[in-house]
Amino acid sequence: QVHNLSRRACDVPGVTNHQFDLGHLQQAQAAAASMSAALPPHPAAITVIHNASTHHEDSVLSFESGKMTEALNLSVVSPAILNGALIPQMKRGSSIIFVGSTLSEKAVSGRASYVTAKHATVGLMRSYAQDMFGLGIHTACICPGFTDTPMLRAAMAKGGGDAEAFMRDFVSLGRLLSADEIARTIVFAVDNPSINGSILHANGGQKET
Repeated sequence: QVHNLSRRACDVPGVTNHQFDLGHLQQAQAAAASMSAALPPHPAAITVIHNASTHHEDSVLSFESGKMTEALNLSVVSPAILNGALIPQMKRGSSIIFVGSTLSEKAVSGRASYVTAKHATVGLMRSYAQDMFGLGIHTACICPGFTDTPMLRAAMAKGGGDAEAFMRDFVSLGRLLSADEIARTIVFAVDNPSINGSILHANGGQKET
């Protein structure tokens, strides 16, 4: 069974959709109850993948609390609420996978809430690795680089410039990563509990500046 929890429905056949906005904590609590009730009484191993995020343009020099609050709700608080409802139903062999970013361990200007939230995602993952010690549930954080998604395409179009030239200069692979490549990295994390507590970067080899 595959359950999608997001504002928009997933159109992949066979997916059960639960439409909530995890930027609002009351909806996150309702989503947790919905997901918990949707699971069978004695489920097999469960994998939870936290991928919700926002990508605001903001700076600490003109701090906007609403943007920061939404980013932290999506990346940290709501995932913790969902995990709290699901962990009691998770058997040994289950996993909780977080999707971070290259910016989980570095920063750029003009993305204060995104950078902060993605750093916090790593801290939350590491906390689960410690607090779930001995439960047989493993966790990891996958940190994608420049991935071919509508969100990134929109940001590139807004910024102007030659995106292909940028990729050749800044990414060793010389291209955007595909969503399928990131998905395969997530599957690797699910299938390999030995990486419990780890950060896995999937960025094609970015040039350090």
